[in-house]
Amino acid sequence: MQRREFLAGAAAVAAAPALAALPSPAEHADHGQAATLRLATTAYRRLDGSTSSRSLSETVLAHLRLVRTVAAEAEDGDHRMRLAAVGSEAASLAGWLSWDMGDHGSARTWYGSAIKAARRSGDRLLAAYQVGSLAQMEAHTGNAAQGLTLIRSARRQLGTTAPPIADAWLSSVEALAYAAAGDERATDRALIRCRTAAGHIASEELPPWPWVFTFNVAKIAACRLTCGARLGLPTWVFGSYDEASAAMSTAHAKQRALLQLDTATGHQAAGRLEAGYTLATQAVEAGLRYRSGRVIERARVFRRAYTSATPPKIVRDFDDRLHGVYL
Repeated sequence: MQRREFLAGAAAVAAAPALAALPSPAEHADHGQAATLRLATTAYRRLDGSTSSRSLSETVLAHLRLVRTVAAEAEDGDHRMRLAAVGSEAASLAGWLSWDMGDHGSARTWYGSAIKAARRSGDRLLAAYQVGSLAQMEAHTGNAAQGLTLIRSARRQLGTTAPPIADAWLSSVEALAYAAAGDERATDRALIRCRTAAGHIASEELPPWPWVFTFNVAKIAACRLTCGARLGLPTWVFGSYDEASAAMSTAHAKQRALLQLDTATGHQAAGRLEAGYTLATQAVEAGLRYRSGRVIERARVFRRAYTSATPPKIVRDFDDRLHGVYL
């Protein structure tokens, strides 16, 4: 079986839980081509957690080309706007996959395409989501000033009628940006705002499109854990660990590996090298299994934080595992 055929079949399986969330034609005007293409994009997003980005990227780019072809042939203006929204989401997914592969230049290009398409769609919530997605990447890669500028832009796009998940998610991205800047107090304020906004999310409600996954206490704790790792605050890392454990048990293997590296950073900062490098080694194995450049680069950042003329064996073994890794 060809890889693309396999991924297409797997996408259909992954899409099954989302079918119930699609509105019926009587409930929503967005049906037909746009709804079908959107469902495929959602399925690919769900596959990301258990599939190598390099394997999935080829299929997603082909899907994006299809969306653009259908949009170019659409004669009705409203239909073109709906297809622009679908194309925005597909381009954003291409950006996410490029980021995971460590190709930041391509990621920024695709996120830029997603933002432009969202604006053509006329959907302010989608536009804010895509600007926030780019801000998230900039925050994670240490570009704090750019991330904060993008977050302010996303908030302007939202207006006053945004769902609580939008404010909660953007506040978590803002916390990451402040952590990248080394500002502990601003990070804490953003996390408090995040938790407050998340308290208004109805637990029984499906996340509104373009969100696919829920935003809950475990994700807030995971964000605080990551911020603690960036700030070099073991108390934050381990104070959030129990709540974040649900996020760490997620089926999204690459996200779990990144959280393991953040926890390992806390151990290293506290002087517990054995625990830290054991976790970090597990994360590297996951990064290699899924060929995640993002995980491997985060492992290298973790390693650079420790300096010693005579590192212990567990650190030397970690160096040997990373040596010669090219994804």
